[in-house]
This record gives sequence, structure tokens and C-alpha cells, in this order.
Amino acid sequence: MIPFLDLKAAYLELQKPIDDAVSRVLNSGWYVLGPEVEAFESEFADYCGTACCVGVANGLDALTLALRALEVGPGDEVIVPSNTYIATWLAVSAVGATPVPVEPDPTTHNIDPARIEAAITPRTRALLPVHLYGQPVDLDPILAIARQHGLKVIEDAAQAHGARYKGERIGGHGDIVCWSFYPGKNLGAMGDAGAITTNDNELAERIAMLRNYGSREKYVNEVPGVNSRLDPLQAAVLRVKLKALDEWTERRRAIAALYSDKLADTGLALPMVPEWAEPAWHLYVVRSSRRDALQAALKEADIGTLIHYPIPPHRQQAYAQLGLEEYPLPVAEQLAGEVLSLPMGPQLTLEQARRVVDAVKRLA
Repeated sequence: MIPFLDLKAAYLELQKPIDDAVSRVLNSGWYVLGPEVEAFESEFADYCGTACCVGVANGLDALTLALRALEVGPGDEVIVPSNTYIATWLAVSAVGATPVPVEPDPTTHNIDPARIEAAITPRTRALLPVHLYGQPVDLDPILAIARQHGLKVIEDAAQAHGARYKGERIGGHGDIVCWSFYPGKNLGAMGDAGAITTNDNELAERIAMLRNYGSREKYVNEVPGVNSRLDPLQAAVLRVKLKALDEWTERRRAIAALYSDKLADTGLALPMVPEWAEPAWHLYVVRSSRRDALQAALKEADIGTLIHYPIPPHRQQAYAQLGLEEYPLPVAEQLAGEVLSLPMGPQLTLEQARRVVDAVKRLA
């Protein structure tokens, strides 16, 4: 079988340095925050080309704490993509604000900057674009809109480790950039983990305080914070994997190039990459009007696929109270009915990718 993603193979490739890193933490006697977390924060900030990194417990907390640090709360609105994983919306809800969906560009599946301005109201406080599938969103027009309207920009980069926008790594274009290190991400931990990067030292210090019970000094609590600290064991694993990230990204790009070349004549809608984007290829997503039949046929051929995502956030029961059932979001709904993610990952061999291509050509 060709799995959609082989997490065990990723561990086995780096087993010795990962095991050594875990043993180092276990033998250190320091199991909350401390030197291992600080070292990863420094190394990841350097990798992203940003001044600061703050490790937190997971990607959703990164988004939520970013919004809190920017004092977004009840009565405020945050513009979000209509086509994204629900965590982007949940963070907005977690601080008491209202997510306002904006449709994607159907060619990139990322939020369409041309549609954002029409969604801005006097209650809008922030824009929250997502670098979906590891493909950078078009940031320059989004940042220009934010400056014009006095808004903050929080980037959801949960799928974009190593991606570049106009030659610069994702990580410091907006006010805050939020990361997930969930095991299946391009830079994945052995459990939940997350971080924020920013060039604003004050914002970084505020998030570092919020993640630690609102405390900078033990037993001195300045604000009502939470417990959302990056675990040293996960930080140690991430330090090992960070060294392999660029090589693993190149492997992903080779697979994506093979898919794009060999599937060009299948009738599937393939990913469109703008000339200014260097995707991290977290996912390789195709579109088909007969998606479900294709997925079933590939499963019969022992090829794993996933759908990212089958139900748009505005159609989830969690957001029934917003009354968006009749809200016209046709692009998000069409994508939800057509997208299919093919096997992708640094441990997928080119021979396996060719087998995927052969099966798709036979079955599409």
C-alpha cells in the first residue's frame, strides 16, 4: 500500500538523533520550558528570518494567543478564509470575536485579496489569511489593505514551514505568524506543539507571558493567562527535524513537479503556483467533479488519499449560530466537493509517486 503520509518512516530516518535528543531532555531534569525550548525558539526564529519565536502547546493556541496579544475580543470581527481548516475560525471564536468569511481565489484556494475590502466593517480588527496547503497567500495586497484600514495581520502558517513569498521565508511578513507542529506537518513533533514568530519584541513578550499563566516572574501574575507551553521533549525533536526540513522540502517539491508534469493531461484541475510563490507542498491537492469515485478507486488500488476539507467551516454545526447557511460562499462549497489530496511527504519515493500517477491516469 502507498500511504497518504508515513509518519513512522519519518521517525526511522532520523531515529538516532531523535532518540539522542529525547534522552538528553530526560537526563536534564528540566521538563517544562527551559534551555531546550529556548534553543528551538532561537533556531526557528533564525530559520524564518524573524526576531522572535515563542513556543506554545499547539497551533490553535498559537492563533488564540496571537489574537489575545493584539487585544481582539468580544464585539470585534476578524476576516478569515471561507476555505480553511476550522481551527482558523475556532481561534477567533475562542477570544469572543466573530469570524467573517471571505472566499478564496479558485485557482490557488487561498483567500482572494480582491474580496477582502468589501468584508471590512467598523468592527473589523484583524485579517487572518492562511497559507493553505503550504502555498503562500498573496501577502502584499493584504498588508496594504491592513495598513489602509488600521488592521492587524495574523498569518496562519500551520502548513507553510519553509515556504517563501517573493523570495523571503514565511514567518515575519504580518504582525504575528502562527505555526502548528502537529505530527503530520512539514515540521512535525511527536505530539501537539506550536509557536508564533514575529518581529515585534513586545508582542512576543506578551505571548510568552500569556502562555505561562500570565506570568513573567514565578508567582507574579500580571494578566489572566493560560498554560500553553511548548514541551521540552517536543522542542528537542523539532530541533532535530528542523535540520532536515530544507532537504525534506526539496523532496516534496520533486514529487509535486512529477505530479504536475505527468497528470497534466488527465482532466484534473492541478495546483496553480503564482510566479512569486515557492510552496512548501504540505499537500498536493487536485480537483475532480467525480472526486468521491476517484478516491474510492484509488483506495481499491491501495493508494491513500485525504480530503482537505470535506465540510467548510460555515457548514459545520459549530457555527450554526452565525446563520451562515444562506450566506453565499459558493467557491468554498465547490472546493469542498471536488478537492482530493494525493500522497505527499518526504519519505514518499519517486517510484511510489509514479505508481500514484499511473493509478490516477487509469482511474480518473
